[in-house]
Amino acid sequence: MLTLYDADRCPYCARVRIVLAEKGLEWETAAVDLDDRPPWIYEKNVTGRVPVIEEDGLVLPESVVIMEYLEERYPDPPLWPADAAERALARLLVERFSRVSGPYYRARRGDESARGELEERLGELDALLEERPFLTGTAYGLADVAYLPWVIRIDHSAFPAVAEWVERLAHRPAVAHELELVSWTSSSRS
Repeated sequence: MLTLYDADRCPYCARVRIVLAEKGLEWETAAVDLDDRPPWIYEKNVTGRVPVIEEDGLVLPESVVIMEYLEERYPDPPLWPADAAERALARLLVERFSRVSGPYYRARRGDESARGELEERLGELDALLEERPFLTGTAYGLADVAYLPWVIRIDHSAFPAVAEWVERLAHRPAVAHELELVSWTSSSRS
């Protein structure tokens, strides 16, 4: 049985939850309080960050690494395109994700200049999604999963292609669950 060391409000954990659900896998959750991290989490990941998965003695941190592991270990349904070029372009988007996460976290900490940069990045995603239905390419996949948890946590209404993309993905049960979770955690902090 897979164990996911998880925090509801963490978008990196959301990535892993979505992939686990898309793969139809069962897992146990070990909740980690991000405001009071238990000492044992540092035994699972020296940085003390989540997500971490554990399976058959393998302890694996870092959401992108975990997503790749799950894709290779449980190949059905596939979340990378079969076409090598489309797969490479999707991986490039995942590799460049920090262009979104950097300004996202700076904006959350009150850096007003980061808000403009974040809007620029959303504009880039919007332009990309005007050309194709999914970040992964012609079909939904890991590049979509890599970006979605952050996009649903910010106002993206000024970006019509991004908003339509979120609406398309909202029909997927794994994504719908995350949307409910984001709505619940946002309202519980109010």
